[in-house]
Amino acid sequence: MKSSGAEPDSLGKGLERHGGEPESAERLDFVRTIVAEDNASGKWQGRVNTRFPPEPNGYLHIGHAKSICLNFGIAAENPGGKCNLRFDDTNPCKEEQEFVDSIIADVKWLGWDWQDRLYFGSDYFGQMYEYAVQLVKAGCAYVCDLTAEETRQYRGTLTAPGKDSPFRSRTVEENLDLLARMKNGEFPDGSRTLRAKIDMAHPNLNMRDPVMYRILHESHHRTGDEWCIYPMYDWAHGLEDSIEGITHSICTLEFENHRPLYDWFLDQLGIHHPQQIEFARLNLTYTVMSKRKLFRLVAEGLVDGWDDPRMPTICGLRRRGYSPAAIRNFCRRIGINKFPGTVEIALLEHYLRQDLNKHSARVMAVLKPLKIVITNYPEGQSEELDAINNPEDPAAGIRKVPFSRELYIEQDDFMEEAPKKFYRLTPGREVRLRYAYFITCTDVVKNDQGNVVEVRCTYDPATKGGDSPDGRKVKSTLHWVCAEKSLPAEVRLYDNLFTKENPDNAEKGKDFTANLNPDSLQTLTNCRVEPSLADAKPLTRVQFERLGYFCVDADTEKQDKLIFNCTVTLRDTWARIQKKAQQKK
Repeated sequence: MKSSGAEPDSLGKGLERHGGEPESAERLDFVRTIVAEDNASGKWQGRVNTRFPPEPNGYLHIGHAKSICLNFGIAAENPGGKCNLRFDDTNPCKEEQEFVDSIIADVKWLGWDWQDRLYFGSDYFGQMYEYAVQLVKAGCAYVCDLTAEETRQYRGTLTAPGKDSPFRSRTVEENLDLLARMKNGEFPDGSRTLRAKIDMAHPNLNMRDPVMYRILHESHHRTGDEWCIYPMYDWAHGLEDSIEGITHSICTLEFENHRPLYDWFLDQLGIHHPQQIEFARLNLTYTVMSKRKLFRLVAEGLVDGWDDPRMPTICGLRRRGYSPAAIRNFCRRIGINKFPGTVEIALLEHYLRQDLNKHSARVMAVLKPLKIVITNYPEGQSEELDAINNPEDPAAGIRKVPFSRELYIEQDDFMEEAPKKFYRLTPGREVRLRYAYFITCTDVVKNDQGNVVEVRCTYDPATKGGDSPDGRKVKSTLHWVCAEKSLPAEVRLYDNLFTKENPDNAEKGKDFTANLNPDSLQTLTNCRVEPSLADAKPLTRVQFERLGYFCVDADTEKQDKLIFNCTVTLRDTWARIQKKAQQKK
């Protein structure tokens, strides 16, 4: 599969494009095992054709990324494999072009390419209708006049069979006439449906004469007012797969009970019959994945839009600073299985750190500035010091950082009265300034409230570059920026959007919104960053040394000031969890 022109880290073929760990890449999950067995048996004449079929009624989230990487990944791993991007746009009430555009952008950004295979379910409305006529002629479908509530009542329950609709015995001729008139707009919304004639006593409720078409006088985002009957998902799903020649129709687990209906429709029509395979969807701690719940967060202003960096949407993760490779590696690592479960968000952050550590330039930034004055450094003098751009990538080279008499360090890196294990700057102690010199605190300046607002220090000119010629050691290295030449910036710090691992675990009478984290966003407006970031563009990812990974926010261009989102801290919770687990063994 060719590259889509996405970010450089998306390039590659087969397993290599995922950057997955070797032990994960060597093991085949159950879906890939099925594909491999089909290839060995020649079931599909060596063809592998999957599809990713989103409904354009919202923005994609990290759960969709798992499906995207599975479907496109399987196609990429098999010679000649193909994966279609198909929009299941059969419900005009909720679908918008905005969502179509966002989904296309997200899949491209993740590094996948459908080439010329961009399809819409609405492309097949005419063919679907002809197939419906075919079933009516075969006595396998009928027009029903029951209301939606009556249809539910007639359906029965898990323990009691349903009962036949009084309209089930209509003649083929009458059904054909009514179906044509439904299509021509002669009847009001909800007055009639087309139903499959299967078995109202079937133990699987999905097989109890399911609705195939409903009347809906609603304009469609692509077909306009051409249609006033629209296919139900169970009817459209298999037909779309069949028309496109899909070999492996990979769905999430909730469609397992729908597979008999998928098979029944295709068997009755006698057309190409793909194999439907179900896998467990992704659930993450401290996260909701339901489109309905995400839509509510946006609609009620509980977050700042679909691309709010706290959201699990692909556009939200992108804005926060996630890389496509990190998401792909995570999706590969968690595997594919049949059993629902919840993945620790710390594991996602672990793979994020792994990728950002390799590819992010290092810079210095001070989030809560405290002024340092080096009293023995000449006034009016400045110099440029060499700083390493990325120790993981020697080819990234070095940059120059300005140094002068007045600097800023983090407020947390100084204590006037320090406890025993505080090794950073305190009166009388010597520390290293990253890439610069050893400095020693000699005095402090306080305001009227008694707070330290300035720290006076001396420096040792012989320690330029951060090492002492006499071999003396210091216990702490601090980051800093030049007071005069550093740039003002706003930094947004993020925490989990919810306070509970399972946001739905709410008190009686409340819902998931009761568990929203009031401290999920902290905005710092008095930050300083080194001048190398002056021309940084939105989505530029960097590491603020000793702090974490940050990304330039799109608001930088709108507000004409540097704004950074904290992508993830340097602390690796997942690595600590794994280390403790190993120690217990």
